[in-house]
Amino acid sequence: MLRDVLGKTFRFLGYTVQYGCIAHCAFEYLGGIVVCSGPSMEPTIQNSDIVFSENLSRHFYSIRKGDIVIVKSPNDPKSNICKRVIGLEGDKVCTSNPSDFLKSHSYVPKGHVWLEGDNLRNSTDSRCYGPVPYGLIRGRICFKIWPLTDFGFLRASPNGHRFLDD
Repeated sequence: MLRDVLGKTFRFLGYTVQYGCIAHCAFEYLGGIVVCSGPSMEPTIQNSDIVFSENLSRHFYSIRKGDIVIVKSPNDPKSNICKRVIGLEGDKVCTSNPSDFLKSHSYVPKGHVWLEGDNLRNSTDSRCYGPVPYGLIRGRICFKIWPLTDFGFLRASPNGHRFLDD
């Protein structure tokens, strides 16, 4: 009797560890569901929208300009932020705010990306903390899950004019 109970307990623990490892690998390497908060990505992503983020792009270095990514915050490593990629390494980017009269430009250093929120007037992004190391990217947002009225792929940047092709 004791042997049966121990056998079932160890089998249950073994399956729990096994499925836990599979779930961890799926969420770490394939992707997962993310709840976005804050106004920085409005109107593309509203506060409390639920999105699907895939993680394979960051491993294969296939993040492109215009992609919306989940990134470890450079200011607070315990939190993640959601921003749009405006520039990749070597790209020339506008580093000033839209309201600035004189525009300043800079080049994104090797191994970094330039991130901005779609809501330029209410976003803490690379204009504040500078270029972000590529290694902080956690995943790329593929599509919106919730609310159902907005289900599907995300729209293009309302700030497309900020992408420079120099």
